[in-house]
Amino acid sequence: MTSVLESRPAGHRRRVKTADGIELEVREWGDPNGPELLLVTGVAQSYLSFVKQYSAPEMWNFRIISFDPRGHGLSDKPFGDEWYQDGKRWSGEVQSIIDVMELHKPILVGWSLGGRIVRQYLVDYGDTQLSGVGFLSCRPVEVPEVIGPGNDVVQKLDIDDLGSRIDITSAFLRNCFGLQPDADEFAFALGYNMVCPFEIRQQIGKWWTEPAISEAALRRVTVPTLIVHGRDDILVLPDAADITARLIPHATLSLYDGCGHSVFFEAAERFNAELRDFVKACSDPAAALATAKRRTMAAAS
Repeated sequence: MTSVLESRPAGHRRRVKTADGIELEVREWGDPNGPELLLVTGVAQSYLSFVKQYSAPEMWNFRIISFDPRGHGLSDKPFGDEWYQDGKRWSGEVQSIIDVMELHKPILVGWSLGGRIVRQYLVDYGDTQLSGVGFLSCRPVEVPEVIGPGNDVVQKLDIDDLGSRIDITSAFLRNCFGLQPDADEFAFALGYNMVCPFEIRQQIGKWWTEPAISEAALRRVTVPTLIVHGRDDILVLPDAADITARLIPHATLSLYDGCGHSVFFEAAERFNAELRDFVKACSDPAAALATAKRRTMAAAS
């Protein structure tokens, strides 16, 4: 049986330069004329994180785009706090991709750090250029009480021993999953996790946005919104999803029993089905609202 890693398509490669001069590694899959889905990955991760989305034939009706954020994967990796602590640099990456790739009202979906980048995009640009937004296992409102105990393994990153860096990265990556990947999948993910230097992880860790600013931006969201979170997430607690849902009352909230931080990988079949429904619904906001209401009623029954 062919594994998802063996069958993954490389995608069409593009280098996109941001307004502040960073070159980003961008990949595209699927139907170039289909609904546009822009996926933003998490800290120390890569567009490769979404292998179970862009390699799935049932997703190929969409134009799927993902990228390595600054400091990650094959994108530029400048050192210095100034490159990672200004929120407009992060939101500017998204806008640069929208402009250069000539996207027309994409659906913007962010996982973990990517969810904060989506939040920052909403702060700086609003949702007028989007047809929908998605928050995957993230804390758009950066309150400390939703930080889970799984982050304890990365409290100390100022180490210069490579073996220790591998140990810490491995422990953190394990905490990204409730349902653990197989040995090949884990080794693959560990490879791209190690590409993000620890110095840059420290610099990203200093980025913080005042909760009131985030809350105001989320309250202004009018496009269809999907919030997905694993109930067993030990990196970002599920309460974070509840906070986001309260601020965007029309959002669809989908919680996954038995899943951790990486629901799109751990429960890919269910997630892909929900994402397909969401993308289709984003072309009809009234349908999206009706779907959200039905799911809310079903969950309450």
